[in-house]
Amino acid sequence: MVEHLYNSPIGEKKLICPWQLAPLIDNFLRPIVHNPRKIFAPYVAKGMTVLDIGCGAGFASLGLAELVGEEGLVISADIQPKMLSFVEERALKAGLYDRIRIHLCEANRIGVRERLDFAVAFFMVHEVPDAWALLKEIFKLLKTGGKFFLTEPKIHVKSSDLGQLVQDAQSIGFEVAEKPRVRFGQTVLLVKNA
Repeated sequence: MVEHLYNSPIGEKKLICPWQLAPLIDNFLRPIVHNPRKIFAPYVAKGMTVLDIGCGAGFASLGLAELVGEEGLVISADIQPKMLSFVEERALKAGLYDRIRIHLCEANRIGVRERLDFAVAFFMVHEVPDAWALLKEIFKLLKTGGKFFLTEPKIHVKSSDLGQLVQDAQSIGFEVAEKPRVRFGQTVLLVKNA
């Protein structure tokens, strides 16, 4: 198995979840634990443009694609080409390919240009070497009133680390809108009001 390791700005090693684990993490049981339609329905409507950053094999992307409808767009973004191929295959099989766009991220930035109504980072920010830069880029991409759904796994991320991440987001200009419940996660919904 290939491990994707890189250095963070403070020198610690970060591990990106390898694509080989996707079938174990994103299988038929995942929607029972994390049903994307239920999780995101309060925030996502038809016609929206949505970014699923660090989409992995696409469990969230597929649910989001159903919510945005035929008029909407989901940008499934990941740094691993194999993860994106999983999303593409699953979107074709589910009949949702026309509303999902696959996007390969650059090493140090997302690199999309669309203005977003909603963005989601599901259990992945702890893998990013520069979370500050990620937050700034998402803030810039969101329309005024756009929302960023950020959830981190309790098993990997201390609540104090998430608290620091939220403080960083607030210093960039995000406001905390609410703290939704996600199983096994610590979650915050951020909004760009200015």
